Amino acid sequence: MLETGIEGHYALVDGKKLRFGYTTGTCAAAAAKAATLYLLTGRAPKTVQIHTPKGIDLKLPVEEAAREGSASRCAVRKFSGDDPDVTDGALVFATVTISETPGIHIDGGQGVGRATKPGLKVPVGAAAINPGPRAMIEQAVREALDQIEEVQGVDVVISVPEGEALAQKTFNPRLGIVGGISILGTSGIVEPMSEEALVDSIRLEIRQRKAIGDQRLILAPGNYGTDFLRDTFGVDEERIVKVSNHIGKALDTAVEVSFSEVLLAGHIGKLVKLSGGIMNTHSREGDGRAELMAACALRAGADGDTARAILECVTTDEMLRIIREKGLLDRAMEVMAQRIDLYVTARVKGLLTVGVLVFSDGYGPLCATGPAKDWIRQGGKV
Repeated sequence: MLETGIEGHYALVDGKKLRFGYTTGTCAAAAAKAATLYLLTGRAPKTVQIHTPKGIDLKLPVEEAAREGSASRCAVRKFSGDDPDVTDGALVFATVTISETPGIHIDGGQGVGRATKPGLKVPVGAAAINPGPRAMIEQAVREALDQIEEVQGVDVVISVPEGEALAQKTFNPRLGIVGGISILGTSGIVEPMSEEALVDSIRLEIRQRKAIGDQRLILAPGNYGTDFLRDTFGVDEERIVKVSNHIGKALDTAVEVSFSEVLLAGHIGKLVKLSGGIMNTHSREGDGRAELMAACALRAGADGDTARAILECVTTDEMLRIIREKGLLDRAMEVMAQRIDLYVTARVKGLLTVGVLVFSDGYGPLCATGPAKDWIRQGGKV
């Protein structure tokens, strides 16, 4: 059996080894590289080498290869390891044709969704191929093109024949992505982890930060918050504990180990939920983003039509645009900060001080509570 390079990578969860997998983005990149090589050389590769952003090099089998007129088409099968994923086992195809326009032109075909609402990572009308996978596809195709210098441009179409049916089991219909799945994966690798194990690891890391002498605990839900703290305020990533959706559990642990101050920074898409007392921000535990944004806008003086427009939005950035156009952004964010402060203070029972910093990609810092206000004024010094 062919070894892909993923075999030696796993997560230890509850004493069990759970296998890593690779994302739809990795499969799309591998299929595109294979199809480009087939088109240029006339020989269908049996495997292709792919370097993932995670740093893991893979050698993936090409399961199907065909010539269709002036185009070549190859497929790579998605493998999710031991992570439950509706796309596990699906074939991801890439069809490549030579283009007279220089460059690598990437689009989605059958089974790849298209965005119909604003505020997503791709513009309205574009194929739902996220920026990370898109960059992987471009790099993989470029590696193939480098072997044949006279070819200046190619068209690449990614398709997933099962995609439209699979998408019904995802959040894509709710997000306004129609016709198929999204091509996803920032790291290129799927890492399985049980929720209980994740919470345990968060608790352990918080205890470690206390043990090494940190006076102030810094939390972020994930990469967005971590990147924002690093890039905006120069915070050392090692100081930041990623808590995923488990904000309430992280605050509980901060109380248990006797931190006196916590700073939490995150994207409004997650932290708006705190304004409704939702302390596990996973969508299956509680969403209500639009409802909570509408409530903040109403408290800030918005009318019913504005609230209804917010309720029709898919993303928080789109909601913010509407609120800003009404001249209510500052006041609505002040209201949100007050509501967040109310609930996080109640969660920690007043036993420590919690400062929350909320931002968005499009608007930067939006609101802050408690010591986070001083933190911003001080330039984020910790």
